[in-house]
Amino acid sequence: MIPLKDDNPTSNKPVITYFLIGSCILIFLIQLSSQSYKTGQLFYSYGLIPSVLMGHNQLPMDLYSVPAFLTIFTSMFMHGGFMHLIGNMLYMWIFADNIEDNLGPSRFLIFYLLAGVGAAMTQVFVDTQSQIPMVGASGAIGGVLGAYLINHPNARVLVLIPFGFFSQLIKIRALYVLGFWFILQFISTGGGVAYAAHIGGFVSGMILILFFNKKTKRKRKIIKGPWG
Repeated sequence: MIPLKDDNPTSNKPVITYFLIGSCILIFLIQLSSQSYKTGQLFYSYGLIPSVLMGHNQLPMDLYSVPAFLTIFTSMFMHGGFMHLIGNMLYMWIFADNIEDNLGPSRFLIFYLLAGVGAAMTQVFVDTQSQIPMVGASGAIGGVLGAYLINHPNARVLVLIPFGFFSQLIKIRALYVLGFWFILQFISTGGGVAYAAHIGGFVSGMILILFFNKKTKRKRKIIKGPWG
C-alpha cells in the first residue's frame, strides 16, 4: 500500500515542511559527493550510534566530528540511499503539511524534532550496546504520521495497491493507511532498518500532538478573546 496524496487541504503554505524536505535532499546530495559516504565512514561520524551515545564506546579520532548527543539531530537529516530518501520524503510531502497547518511553523518544527528524539531514544534503549549507526528521517516522520492519525483519521488518502499488472488506485481513510504502516513496523524484520525508531516516533507523535493541540487551542482562545 503506497500513499500518493491526501484530500486534506491546508490554509497556509507549509514552509517548514518544504524546508525539511529541501534540507534532507540537499544533505543527501552533499553525502553523494563525499568520499566518506562511499566508504561508510560518514555514517559513523554523523549517524546515531547507541553504544557511543550511552558512553559504552568511543569513536576513533579520525571519525569524530560532533558530540554524541548532537548525532540525535544530524542523523535525522541523513539517508542511506535514494530509495530511503524518496520513501521518507513521499510520506513527509503527503502528511506533514497538515500537521504544520494545525500547529503553525515554529511549533511544528519543535514537534518534529521532539518526535525525532523520541524515535532515536527508543532505538537506543532497545539495544544500548549497538555499534550500528542509525540515519534517516523515518523516526521523526513516524511522529508526523502518529499526529496525523490523531488529528485527521478520516481524511481520504489515494493509495496504490501493487499487484503486478493488476495494481489498483483507491481512496481510503487515513486511519487504515497509517494503521497499516504502524502494524507493518512490528511484523517487518531485518534489512538494517531501525523499526524500533519508527514505532517510537509514531507513538511519540501521538502523545506529543495531544499536548501541542491543547496549547494551540489555548493560544488561539487567548488571541481571539473571551467575546469571540
